[in-house]
Amino acid sequence: MNALRRVWEHFEEGFIAFLLAAMTLITFVYVILNNFYTLFYWLGDTFGGNELLLGIGDAILDMAQAMTWSNALTKALFGWLIFFGLAYGVRTAGHIGVDALVKLAPRGVQRVIGVIACSACLGYAGLIAVGSYDWVSTLFKAGIGAEDLGHYGIQQWHIGMIVPFGYAMVFIRFLEILVRILRDQQTGLGLADEAADALKINEHEEPKQ
Repeated sequence: MNALRRVWEHFEEGFIAFLLAAMTLITFVYVILNNFYTLFYWLGDTFGGNELLLGIGDAILDMAQAMTWSNALTKALFGWLIFFGLAYGVRTAGHIGVDALVKLAPRGVQRVIGVIACSACLGYAGLIAVGSYDWVSTLFKAGIGAEDLGHYGIQQWHIGMIVPFGYAMVFIRFLEILVRILRDQQTGLGLADEAADALKINEHEEPKQ
């Protein structure tokens, strides 16, 4: 049970790490293939038109030309990264918040404002999730292939489904925040407090001086 809880608590960051690794690997391989074949052409010409070296250069060039899908896949992965990042930002309180005035209010008022703000965020995330689900359903019925990826069986709805899924995750994370507010475990949305963070940094730096 604890293992499942840890997986759930770190779901977004794990998937973000996977997406970043995949994007980096695809881009790295594409760049290497697009530049590496010239080395074998040069070596082949240097050694009097060596057929083996020239053949290796041709093979690498063919692989590079076959990777026309790499840019499209990288863009798709980046889109997925954005929507996973939304939920990750909500879960980790990574979004920038300017709530100095709210913090001046009594704790009970802060709690009420937090409930109202969280409810508004839930409504927004829910509307986008439902609307984007209808959009993905339309793409699914249309069966349109994705740009430069359609001949591999990847359709537009495969890429677009991250929008309803991402906002569903955002909805769940805000729902968790609302539950914590109602349980009096926190008062607001947990947005970043830049002033408090600056004071903490200053407190750590002062002893070093």
